Order: sequence, then C-alpha cells, then structure tokens
Amino acid sequence: MASRPGRRRAPGPTPLAISITRPSDQRLAELLDGYREAARAPRRRALLLALAVAALSLVAGHVAEVDLARLWRHFGGFFDYFDRITAFESGTGRVWTDPAEWLWGWKKWGILLFDTLLIAYLGTVLGGIGGFLLSFLASSNLVANRWLRGAARRVLEFCRTVPDIVFALIFVMAFGLGPVPGVLAIALHSMGALGKLFYEVVENIDRKPVEGATAAGASWVAMVRFAVVPQVLPNFVSYLLLRFEINVRQASVLGFVGAGGIGLDLLEAIRKFYYNDVSAILLLIILTVMLIDLGTEWLRHRLIGAMERH
Repeated sequence: MASRPGRRRAPGPTPLAISITRPSDQRLAELLDGYREAARAPRRRALLLALAVAALSLVAGHVAEVDLARLWRHFGGFFDYFDRITAFESGTGRVWTDPAEWLWGWKKWGILLFDTLLIAYLGTVLGGIGGFLLSFLASSNLVANRWLRGAARRVLEFCRTVPDIVFALIFVMAFGLGPVPGVLAIALHSMGALGKLFYEVVENIDRKPVEGATAAGASWVAMVRFAVVPQVLPNFVSYLLLRFEINVRQASVLGFVGAGGIGLDLLEAIRKFYYNDVSAILLLIILTVMLIDLGTEWLRHRLIGAMERH
C-alpha cells in the first residue's frame, strides 16, 4: 500500500517579536539615585522628629528644674520607703508574717472602700448621662449649626480640662466634707472625657441609616434614637465601663481633699508615718481595683457580644 502523503501545514501568523531594550548605565544610575533619595526621605523625617522631641525634652527638663544627678543620688529612697512600709515598726519581721496585726482595721477600711466604689459608680453614671446627651450636639455630622456644636464642645473641653481634684476642692468649700463633692467632681470630669470619646464615635457612624430616617420624615430626636444610638451603643458601653475603672482610682485620691472615701485615711497614715497602715490600705485599694478591672472586662465582653447579636 502506498504511503499517504503528509499534509503541509498552512502557514500561521508570525509570532510578534518583542524587543526588550536594556536601559543604559546612565539610566540605571539615575533610577538608583532616585530610589536612594526616596529611601532617605523617611529617615530624614524620623531623624528630625527625634531631634525635635529631644530638644523639647531638654527645654521641658530645664524649665522643670530636673536635676539628674540629684535624682540618681536619691533614687534609692524610693525603694527604702517601700521597705519601711512592708516591715513592722517593732522590727519583728515583715507585715505578711502577721496578717491580723497588719490588717487590724480592715473592717473600717472596707466600709470606706465601699464608699469609694459608690462615689465612683454614681459619678460615672451622672457623667455618662451628661456626656451621652452632649455628644450628639457636638457631632459635626448631626448638628449643622456651628454655634450650637461649638458650645457643646467648649463645655466638654472645660469639664475635662479642669482636674477632678480641683473640682473636688471647689465642691468641698461649697458643700463641706463628704462624698457629695467627690461624686460631683467625678461626674463633671467624666462628662468631659466621655463626651469627647462619644462624639468621635458618632462622627464615624454609617450615614445611610441617618439619611433614610431623615428622608422618612423623622425628627432629629427620632433620627438619633433609631439611626444613631444602635450603631454607637456598644462603643459607648465599652468607654463607660473603662471610665468606671479609672474613676475608682480617682475616687481614692479625691479623699485627700476631704471628698469622701478611703483617701482621707490614707493621707492621714502617710502624714503620721503609720507605715504599716499605708501598706495595708494600698494593698486593699490595689486588690479592689484589680477585681473591678477583671469584672468590668468580663461585663464589657458580655454586653458588647449581646448587643452585636441583636
């Protein structure tokens, strides 16, 4: 049988020839210089920032009359003080070797600590309510009137700028010694701090629910209630619980000026050099703050998780 002649393939299109031109040495040098310049720019900015921070630190240290040599000479006194407050004045050993003697006033201090917690709690609630209401008026995406918005922000700035211990001194002179000045001082300072955090959260909300509520004819209050509050509530709760942790510590300090709580007893122990009482009160405050931190962290996760599920 004769073999079948092979078919000749039809000539296909000629492949497109791509020529790669290698850049010249001069061009490579220019690209390399540009890369080096771009890499040097962030380093220069970081160096300038570091020099500025160092210069400002030196100026601040000079104005504050910081003496590093004196600080170094007396640095050991910090540890000596803690050594004294952890040893019995009779020289019989460390305080933890006889807890009954060390914590002799735990019932009295426990009641004062409970007062401190109540001061922090009530002050946080009142401050949170004030910050909650003012945060919507201070938000640029909800209030177009710049005068109203500016007035709300100035009030919040004043409340968080004045230290709470200054507020406490003012209220002690007005209302006398006791927990009321402490509650009012914490409430005002918390309102300023929380209002700032709250309106920053409000300004980052999704605008679509707000536009939908406005288009449906909702009033400003109804728009805030149904379109804004559901979006911001988890963050508001988180900030409120965090502020309560801070206020527990602050309420302990406000007692120094007679604003209730355990701070007054702590100050008296420090002034009279009752070293064992100082360490005992500090221990109770630290343990209380630790428990509050753990409890509020657990509560924050539970509440935020429940809100997000709904």
